[in-house]
Amino acid sequence: MTKAIKLLSALPPPQRQRLMALAREVSFAEDARIFEAGGTADRFWVIRSGAVSLTQQVTSQQRVTVASLGAGDLLGWSWLFPPYRWDFGGEAFSPVRAYEFDAAAVLRLCEEDRQLGMILVRTVAEILAHRLETTRGKLMEQYALKRRSGR
Repeated sequence: MTKAIKLLSALPPPQRQRLMALAREVSFAEDARIFEAGGTADRFWVIRSGAVSLTQQVTSQQRVTVASLGAGDLLGWSWLFPPYRWDFGGEAFSPVRAYEFDAAAVLRLCEEDRQLGMILVRTVAEILAHRLETTRGKLMEQYALKRRSGR
């Protein structure tokens, strides 16, 4: 499995500086819901410290954690693709500090600086590919365990 890609460290310094000019520091208390599946995806975060669980609502009473994110990780990618709705929910697993980015401002910056836009889209695509690979591996492990236990 490939190593997790961190958004800010993947950007060349000039592009990182331009993006960081749009950052706003935010924090979330432990157990805070950061966003809900189906809600408007109009921002994203880069986690500075703490942990966030990406969740999927399975039943009206049950959420399942599909991924855990930590320092340096990108939180939220739905802002980049229509219909701009969150695919998962996000919940602070511990106190979290993060850089928050307004999606509309970042998209305008990407239009102004096409090189930054291309690097950002490629980096987000690499992050998504890595997360998909990780999820696939977890599903394969669960499948193998169920087969061995005869379920």
